[in-house]
Amino acid sequence: MIGALVTRGLTMLLGYAYPAYECYKTMEASRSEIEQLHFWCQYWILVAVLTILERIGDSFISWFPFYGEAKLALFVYLWHPKTKGANDVYDSFFRPYVSKHEPVIDRSLSEFKLKATDAAFAYFRRAASYYQTTLFDILLKFNTHLSTTAAAPKAQKEPSTHSGNEEEKEEEAKDK
Repeated sequence: MIGALVTRGLTMLLGYAYPAYECYKTMEASRSEIEQLHFWCQYWILVAVLTILERIGDSFISWFPFYGEAKLALFVYLWHPKTKGANDVYDSFFRPYVSKHEPVIDRSLSEFKLKATDAAFAYFRRAASYYQTTLFDILLKFNTHLSTTAAAPKAQKEPSTHSGNEEEKEEEAKDK
């Protein structure tokens, strides 16, 4: 075994970085060859599917001996110029499966989009209602606080009956 850290590093380099760079070069070439671009699209579709399947089944398959090394070998097989495995895997397995189930997949995606849109609208309505209520409560407390503070100085200006201060008595006389 090479080691999990080294295997993950090589998988990132040879499974993602190098193919991404090759895809970039193909797209940016002055005259992109459609076949080469088609190949890299097949590669990235397969990598996406493998990544999703791996995330779902990681706890079941990652403990197999040499799992990381097998994954690395699969990635290299998919893009290597001598094997061009992406063409074989895509044409033999992926395309026939997806073509057979395409109407079901499309219908499921449409239903999911509708449900997600409805859920998003319901969530935003609840959030708007919550924030509206919260804002109203804050404004009400602020208004109550302002009216309490405004009433407090009036109470302080009322004359004091127990004070012996001459100036206060004079002010009381002026007010009457």
